[in-house]
Parts: sequence; structure tokens; C-alpha cells
Amino acid sequence: MSSRKSERTNLLAEALAQRGVLHLRDAAALLGVSEMTVRRDVSAHPERFAYLGGHIVSADDIAGGYELGREADSHANAKFRACSHALELIAPDDTVFIDCGSTLDHLAQQIPADLSITVICYSLNVADRLAQKPNLRMIMLGGLFHAASATFSSGEWLEPLGRFGINKAFISAGGVDVERGASCSHFHEVPIKQKAIASALESHLVVDESKFGTVKPAYFARLSDFRSIITEDGPRSA
Repeated sequence: MSSRKSERTNLLAEALAQRGVLHLRDAAALLGVSEMTVRRDVSAHPERFAYLGGHIVSADDIAGGYELGREADSHANAKFRACSHALELIAPDDTVFIDCGSTLDHLAQQIPADLSITVICYSLNVADRLAQKPNLRMIMLGGLFHAASATFSSGEWLEPLGRFGINKAFISAGGVDVERGASCSHFHEVPIKQKAIASALESHLVVDESKFGTVKPAYFARLSDFRSIITEDGPRSA
């Protein structure tokens, strides 16, 4: 490794130790190189860095049974089709909550650039997609960063979340079971999902068919809490 490249990787590691997360463009500015060079440096050191939704985190922060980067390629076509059905429910001037996870990344991606809506989110991958939509107003919930799911959590946001006037909440899940309801891998997501479901005029569970019959550690809702369950085959009654 050249001394310059070694210097860049050490500087990037120090910055992540201080900040926890860096946007790709901020890392490029910090290192004085192109974004492509930063991407190459990150790819060359998977033991030190990870790339999540346009952001760089320390590889040490990636842990647990669910890791966004790995899940993004799992059943991607089914997730895209499920989100295409979900998109049909969004109308101009809606206030929408988009949950975290690799599935709803596809919903954020498919929102038309000229659609004027307000979207509330709390994950970096979703926020990165939304930031590219010029007519969209985004409200990002902050707090403690969780690298494995690229999400933030904070008890301080729960009360304000209930005052945003959410028309539609689109919720993701790692497991869907007829008797045990909807569940996910990370307990810190549970109160955010539950508050969004309780606050929205209507909530929709967006999952691909592979999630059915699976139960994850963190339960958050009964299936009857949703107006519909949307899969790659379209919406069905919950």
C-alpha cells in the first residue's frame, strides 16, 4: 500500500471514530480526493470500513443477525415489485412515513422526482434516496446511529412523530406470521414502528413473500394493525 493511501485510510478511520458515520461526499472532501477514490479505498478494506446507502461506517459497527448491505441483494426483484404496488397508494401532498430496511429502499427510489409530498424517515439508505427528489420535503428522525441497519433511534422523537399528521405509513418487517404478527431483528426499531402505525391514518406492511412463516426476535404489531399487506403479488387484506 502506498504511503498516501495508508494515510487516507487512517484518516478515514479516525474520522469515523469521532463521528460514527460519514457521507461519501464528506469523506471525499475530508481526504481531498474523488468520491470514486473513496469508494475504492473502502472496498479495499472490508475489515475496516462498510458502505451503507451513500454513507461510510466502521466495519466494527456491523454486527448482529441482520446487516443491511447483505440484505439489499436478497429477493431484490420481489422487493422492487412490492414497492411498485405500494407507490400506487401515495398521492400528491401526502405526508408519508417510510420505515427502514432494504425493502423500502426501493419505495424511496421509485418516488417520482416531480411528486410533491412530505416523507418522514429514520434510515440513511432511505434518506439518501429521498434527498435526490427535488419536490419532496424530507423529515429525518435523528438520535443514536445503529450501523447494522443504518438507522437512528431516539426516545425524544416518539412524541413529535405522533404530531406530523401522517396519511400513510409503509412498514417493513423481517418476519410475518399469522399468529405471532410482524417482527424485526432490532429492538430499537420497535417503538418507532409502533408510533408510526398508531399515528397514521392508514398503515401498510410491505414485504416480499419470503418473509411469511418467519418470526424475528422483536415483535412490533399484529397483522390486523395494517390496512393491507403488500407483496410482489400486490396488496391483500391484513
